[in-house]
Amino acid sequence: MKKQHMRDLHSTKASLARPYRSMSNAFTQFTQNHRPEKPFLTSAGGEVLATYADFETETGRYLDALSALGIKPGDRVAVQVEKSPQVLFLYFACLRGGIIYLALNTAYQKEEIRYFIEDAEPALFVADPAKATEAAALGAKLVHTMDRDGTGSLRDLASRSTSSDHVEPVSVDDTAVILYTSGTTGRPKGAMITHGNIVSNTRTLCQAWQWSSTDVMLHALPIFHVHGLFVGTHLPVMEGSSIIFLPQFQPAEILNQLPNATVFMGVPTYYTRLLDAGINQSHTTTIRLFTSGSAPLLPQTFAAFEEATGHTIVERYGMTETGMNTSNPITGPRKPGTVGLPLEGVLYRIVDDEGSPVGRMTPGNLQVKGPNVLKGYWRKPEQTAASFSEDGYFDTGDIAETDEDGYVKIVGREKDLIISGGLNVYPIEVETVINRDPGVVESAVIGVPHADFGEAVIAVIVCGDQSQLAPESLIEHLKASIANFKVPKRIIIVDQLPRNTMGKVQKNALRAQYETLFDETA
Repeated sequence: MKKQHMRDLHSTKASLARPYRSMSNAFTQFTQNHRPEKPFLTSAGGEVLATYADFETETGRYLDALSALGIKPGDRVAVQVEKSPQVLFLYFACLRGGIIYLALNTAYQKEEIRYFIEDAEPALFVADPAKATEAAALGAKLVHTMDRDGTGSLRDLASRSTSSDHVEPVSVDDTAVILYTSGTTGRPKGAMITHGNIVSNTRTLCQAWQWSSTDVMLHALPIFHVHGLFVGTHLPVMEGSSIIFLPQFQPAEILNQLPNATVFMGVPTYYTRLLDAGINQSHTTTIRLFTSGSAPLLPQTFAAFEEATGHTIVERYGMTETGMNTSNPITGPRKPGTVGLPLEGVLYRIVDDEGSPVGRMTPGNLQVKGPNVLKGYWRKPEQTAASFSEDGYFDTGDIAETDEDGYVKIVGREKDLIISGGLNVYPIEVETVINRDPGVVESAVIGVPHADFGEAVIAVIVCGDQSQLAPESLIEHLKASIANFKVPKRIIIVDQLPRNTMGKVQKNALRAQYETLFDETA
């Protein structure tokens, strides 16, 4: 009897604990403000693609389909498909089921995908139908398909499934998403983003940007990284507001849709292209908020956009590992060339190379701490430990300074990173592939100013004495090996690379030498 009593007591405690723990699931937090009849996604033509009732039903169906495939909480589901409503249903189903969602850039090539499959060991790989066989050949254990319309074998399975009402009980520290970020070692690192990271950053941004259920988000971003999947999707879902869901960014379509929206988020390239397309105040009368991120917004773009539209863009600063850290204010000065003030709950400091704080107007290493910061890198404990200080601050790798009002300005990067069109490129990844060519002695990949992309990737190469290497053929080879956004837009062949007295290649000298390469006036 005593043993039975203990089992009953344990069962009672478990049943009481389960609802509490499921409240930590990001899905539960996202659904608290949903009204079933409210449009969740609409098309450019105004068609309601899904209501919030559909959101509940479809995520339940996808969760049931995943369960039928044997996918369990904690398993990884890798997804490399084009943007569609079905991808969002799959993503939120994974959150709901405590399954780790692995978002992959659609531009990744075979070599990159092979690494992700070997490193993350996904229980399921969701691929475009044209790449399903390739994914299996690269080592994926189980492959299902989804095309740009959302159709495919996984949707077929979900449509035949019942809609599960289950929400997996998880801890705030349980991993919800793995996003790979390229590393200075050349091997990408999987940033483990927790349910707690997602919820805390979403709530903070909703408050900072005064988000409400009446907002309408014009969504033209990809949904395989933090900007489009987290910021652009989480905020409207948290408040139960509607999203105009565009498959891609096209300036003419954005100008058509802006009068139907209240919020638009973009990377700097989007804003330069909208200016080129003739955006003016007639397009922006309903918009209350324009935000920019993923790459530095040039002060001249900020000024030109304000002159054309009467709106000042809210620039903010975040990264894959931390979500958003700072933002220019909704009420208060929005300073061009800065990324604003720290968000609520985010601690930051700027330190010198010895870890001592620097004064204002003095550049130093930017470190952050808060509930938004990742718990670590997937299966890389040494790199995780090296990324945090003894007192728990995460080293962003960015060089920053603060002005007299405490606004943060990103002035450089400690890590050898290029940001092209809002996407991160680590030179060593590209150099590793270039250096495999038998005609290449060595290479240096750098970023140089580009009016459209912010920075353009270029490669400066030293060839062997007998080499007949043609830059055009090398570029075509690279396109088959790495994502297109990483491929150099120009390859320059030189006799030697500049070096310092220790023999290290001086990339600063190369950047200075080629900084006007894409200057129209050069």
